Amino acid sequence: MRKRNESVTVEHERAAAAAAAVPGPLDKGCSLRRSLRLPSSAAAEGMKRPLGRRYGLWFRLRKLILWLLGVYIAIPFLVKLCPAIQAKLVFLNFVRVPYFIDLKRPQDQGLNHTCNYYLQPEEDVTIGVWHTVPAALWKNARGKDQLWFEEALGSSHPVILYLHGNAGTRGGDHRVELYKVLSSLGYHVVTFDYRGWGDSIGSPSERGMTYDALHVFDWIKARSGDNPVYIWGHSLGTGVATNLVRRLCERETPPDALILESPFTNIREEARSHPFSIYRYFPGFDWFFLDPITTSGIKFANDENVKYISCSLLILHAEDDPVVPFHLGKKLYNIAAASRSFRDYKVQFVPFHTDLGYRHKYIYRSPELPRILR
Repeated sequence: MRKRNESVTVEHERAAAAAAAVPGPLDKGCSLRRSLRLPSSAAAEGMKRPLGRRYGLWFRLRKLILWLLGVYIAIPFLVKLCPAIQAKLVFLNFVRVPYFIDLKRPQDQGLNHTCNYYLQPEEDVTIGVWHTVPAALWKNARGKDQLWFEEALGSSHPVILYLHGNAGTRGGDHRVELYKVLSSLGYHVVTFDYRGWGDSIGSPSERGMTYDALHVFDWIKARSGDNPVYIWGHSLGTGVATNLVRRLCERETPPDALILESPFTNIREEARSHPFSIYRYFPGFDWFFLDPITTSGIKFANDENVKYISCSLLILHAEDDPVVPFHLGKKLYNIAAASRSFRDYKVQFVPFHTDLGYRHKYIYRSPELPRILR
């Protein structure tokens, strides 16, 4: 009986196992429904992932846009509260290009006939000066000391005092090329870095820059005798040049001529017209940006200065100038030409066509320059 019962039990368990292994109609339907649901749920999860990525990307992009907008709006208020920032942007004296050059060694820039000096216009102010002699003196200049170069200013050659623009140093590439051109045309070229530029010591300001130029001019005149002395200003240097020449004319010691390359009328109009001024259409632009410049004592009023200048004036400007718009140079010429202070002197405006590609700082490439200067 026990064996029979055990055999019956084993057969019953086998039958139950077989029944479980073979699905009935209901089980078949359930398993089919489960198999049908699996692909749809996987597809839904697959769709959620790119949607999540797109949403996350849009959220980050929107956050970046809001952040940039906040910075854009905050900058005008920052400039208004700290006018020194705007002064730094006008001078750009902290931008030293080219980098890693030794200003004590102008020969490293191909100026083998140039001597480096240091002058002291005021206490605690020292300015670095380069003096390039005319081509006729190149051979004699090699290996000579500062005393020889100073005495050479008394030779029968005209002298050009060159006042460079903002940013960079007296060793800037386009400036060096201009020294070479002027030297080849028979001029002494004396140039320097204003206080706060290059290796010159001091804090930059319009008054300080003008005083530095006056000191160098007097230094030249004390050594050049009766040789003609011309003043050449470029870009921001035109503001220093007209400040200087107005002062010289007021004390009745004007230079023999003033040359303005890429000039503007005044610093407010230049800042308003500058192509890099992304805030020019910002509400309250004058109050936020231009008034702080004036508050810092920066005017560079070329249009006002030319009314008090009494010497020959030559203005050079390229039509494709992207930094100082051509129309500002033309406007300055019209003001000067109508001024009574120039009634006994020649005022000339020389434009350079866009096709020449001289832009803001390559007028020295013009083959017409020797004729123009004559």
